[in-house]
Amino acid sequence: MDQLTFHEMKLTWLDGGVNYLDGGTMFGVVPKALWSRRYEPDENNLIELRTDPILIQYAGKNLLIDSGIGKGKLDEKKKRNLGVRAETRVEESLEKLGLTTNDIDIVLMSHLHNDHAAGLTQWEGDQLVSVFPNATIYTSKVEWDEMREPNIRSRNTYWKENWEPIQEQVKTFEDELEIMPGVKMIHTGGHSDGHCVITLDQEGETLIHMADIMPTHAHTNPLWVLAYDDYPMDSIFAKERIMKEALPNHYGFIFYHDAFYRMVKFSEDGKTIVDSLERTR
Repeated sequence: MDQLTFHEMKLTWLDGGVNYLDGGTMFGVVPKALWSRRYEPDENNLIELRTDPILIQYAGKNLLIDSGIGKGKLDEKKKRNLGVRAETRVEESLEKLGLTTNDIDIVLMSHLHNDHAAGLTQWEGDQLVSVFPNATIYTSKVEWDEMREPNIRSRNTYWKENWEPIQEQVKTFEDELEIMPGVKMIHTGGHSDGHCVITLDQEGETLIHMADIMPTHAHTNPLWVLAYDDYPMDSIFAKERIMKEALPNHYGFIFYHDAFYRMVKFSEDGKTIVDSLERTR
């Protein structure tokens, strides 16, 4: 497992599963001739995407960013349609660290699409239960409301199997919320109406988890947004605003989906990687 020490915080990427999606959908209207220089597709134009939760051990707490793609909840047709090649092994990852799912205190949900939220619940016999029964699960109010009452588009990714067993654990916020000193969730919208980014601040330095408005290191350009985005102009405006602050202040970017990098720092123009933690492959 890849790890990063960020002052008093220890970050560990758990094995949340992997799926392969069409490269064009992950880069929207950007021509393949451009995006494929930065993120290589296979012979079928599919690109590898991790779904790896980030464990943050800090101030005596175990926090998790997102939950993985889940296990035992998809039939073979859904696995094929969603490009799932491997399901979640979060429990096994935690075991290697001497932890169990009961030890997770807080789960920070950037949003509640299936590839981020399916790992919140699992089957025990014929009953769905919470994977992290002792955790408080944070998400934006907008996201939580749509999760439970999806629209004609979002109902394909907001599934009741992922929220019904954990509804008593959920706490919501509207604009931004400091979870604890140095850990903040900020509502951006864009990819989904309730989408959030997460910042980690320590001794004047910042790591930022842009979630799905910047799912990989190849998505630095504010105009490079996903075909999956429900509100692409909101994604563009949010990413543009954040990048104007993040790049000159040398923020580190951490990723849930990137198959090549766990953390990246860019030059001020966002075009060159100046520091990184590569994913162990």
